[in-house]
Amino acid sequence: MSEMFVESLRNRIGAINTLYERCVSDMTLEQVNHQERAGVLPIAFSLSHYIRSQDQSMSGPFLGEPSFWVAGGWAQKIGVTVDKLGREESVEEMEHIRFADFEAWKSYQAGVLARTDSVVDGLTEETLSEVLMPKLPPNMQNMYCALVIKDGPFRKLDVLECFVYQHGLRHMGEIEHGRALVGLQGMTS
Repeated sequence: MSEMFVESLRNRIGAINTLYERCVSDMTLEQVNHQERAGVLPIAFSLSHYIRSQDQSMSGPFLGEPSFWVAGGWAQKIGVTVDKLGREESVEEMEHIRFADFEAWKSYQAGVLARTDSVVDGLTEETLSEVLMPKLPPNMQNMYCALVIKDGPFRKLDVLECFVYQHGLRHMGEIEHGRALVGLQGMTS
């Protein structure tokens, strides 16, 4: 790994987080909670799932502390109707997620992104090389990250690449589509 790679990773994570800042800046509570039809997840799901995943990715592996979500009691502040991450839950369950207070959501999201920026600013090659698990456990074998690392060890680099950067891109695509359905524009040209 080189310093150029570390800087590239910082820039990519900074860019994806900028898109998440932009995507909530012009959205209303009605738009974030809009459900096109049964079986389709609202934007609230994509935001909650991804930002809470980023929160967990920073809190545990990098900071060794509880998630910002739990520590700050954000479920109650936001009034989220389904307080689950959505990784193991069904679409039928998660399609009911809604926010009661979108301004509270924006505050939570801003806090998560600021924590991530702080962690990413201090990254070193040595930190990224740290092994968290010699191999992913069985319950993680069906995840995208398992395709990336194959049978190799799970490192802090993989947390950032898989659960922050690449995961963020995937859900931003969903959000951009959802924004189009409620009459808003995409995040980039």
